[in-house]
Amino acid sequence: MDLLKKNIHMDRVRSEAVTQITLEDDRNIPDSKPDVNSINLEKAEVVIEEIKPGTDVVSLRGCLRFEILYHTQESGSVLVPFEGEIPFDEKLIMKGATASDTVTASGEVEDFSVGIINSRKLSIRSLVTLNASVRELYDEEAPIGIHGDGERSDWLEYRKMPLQLAQIAICKNDIFRIRDEVTLPPNYPNIYRILWSAVHLGDVEFKVLDEKLGIQGDVQLFLLYESEGEDKAVRSFETTMPFSGVLECHGCREGMLPDIHYVAGQQELTVRPDLDGEERCIGLELVLDINIRIYEEETTEIISDIYGVTKEVHTQTHRANLRRVRSCVTGKSKVTDHIRIPSGSAGILQLLHSEAKVCQEQQSTVENGILLKGGIQIKVMYITGDDENPYACADAQIPYQYTLDVPGIMPEDMGKVHAEVEQLQVTMLDGEEMDVKAVLCFSTMVFESIPVDLISQVDVSEPDSTLMSSLPGMIIYVVKDGDNLWNIGRKYYVSVNKIRELNNLSSDELQTGQKLLIVK
Repeated sequence: MDLLKKNIHMDRVRSEAVTQITLEDDRNIPDSKPDVNSINLEKAEVVIEEIKPGTDVVSLRGCLRFEILYHTQESGSVLVPFEGEIPFDEKLIMKGATASDTVTASGEVEDFSVGIINSRKLSIRSLVTLNASVRELYDEEAPIGIHGDGERSDWLEYRKMPLQLAQIAICKNDIFRIRDEVTLPPNYPNIYRILWSAVHLGDVEFKVLDEKLGIQGDVQLFLLYESEGEDKAVRSFETTMPFSGVLECHGCREGMLPDIHYVAGQQELTVRPDLDGEERCIGLELVLDINIRIYEEETTEIISDIYGVTKEVHTQTHRANLRRVRSCVTGKSKVTDHIRIPSGSAGILQLLHSEAKVCQEQQSTVENGILLKGGIQIKVMYITGDDENPYACADAQIPYQYTLDVPGIMPEDMGKVHAEVEQLQVTMLDGEEMDVKAVLCFSTMVFESIPVDLISQVDVSEPDSTLMSSLPGMIIYVVKDGDNLWNIGRKYYVSVNKIRELNNLSSDELQTGQKLLIVK
């Protein structure tokens, strides 16, 4: 017997691996740069250059790219930038991986520190987490009908059940390029060279449209630069640059459910002359690496059971884990704290720039929610009262705990919760203390697992004559607790419709003790 089947499009992480590595190196200051007196700012990022999958293993090659801004006491310069790379080549054990797989990999800097060995040598230390995964698309074949079921209605009985399912409609990676330019206000001096830059994204939103995705957000840009002139005075500039655009996304439609995440990729800042030929224009090119998964919800009626009336019917089933979207959840939490600079250090005269990053340490299910614990890494740059070291940076980690409301969630439903700093405000209380207020935004898509036995094959044979002859030709059946028309019909090889007709039933509801006439 041939079944009519429908492909239910699914996605899953088939294999994944996580490892932590320590990268360290000692770097000499080039002869062209002055001596180091103290470290002011440092930052680092992991760059994956090559991903090479194999059997149960994946090789990642890349580097830790770092930037350092240090103070010097030599004349002519106050702040000096220094940058470099520490290469790595790591193998991650990833069970189930094959050489033909498409592997997605990323790296995150957990800790980064710079120490001064002497005025011409720095010690670089970093703890890096590497992640690799293989996400695959696959189909589950669900029976939705039987070929020629009208011709079989006299000897075959089957029933359907509706399932609300979430199918993966689109699964791909894409990039979005941001190109913009901003000119310094008239009261700012011309740029001689950029000493330090920080580019952050905020309020990024995606909207599913017909055949495309809408995207909008803000780029927050901070610059510390040396100005033109004999004294090469250091100035700071900060601005917000809104952006918007669309990404072509064939197959998507309004009403679909997006699960879209991004990371800031390659970026480039250039200083360009304005119309008067002065170095006052700042050009920004930024690439967003976007992971796109879009789901479509629909109700599908599948055949859940089959039995024969005049023939013997045997079914073969396989276990499938289908799913529906339980909820798309977002939540916000306020975090406040004070940061005090070390005693004995130069006091705070003016705040220049602040930035924050969310570090999740724990994610677990609780009753009707997901418990999140972690910390916010805060970095604040400020001007001091010390003429020899006029710039300083304060680092702090503020803990947070928040429960994301997800009614009815089970441990197996939990997915990855994404967190970001939506708002950050740092104000100076006095010369030694700052007040920090931040708003954290959490989001996740929660799927509910639907384990179900799908009929994959139906075998039809002639009935057992001994069994059929043992069945009564007519019987008055007394309904017991848990009975339904389907089970009664299967037991006596009678169609459900016939039981309804013989007993003038207007519904399928039965009462315990109710009497039914069954005619073979």
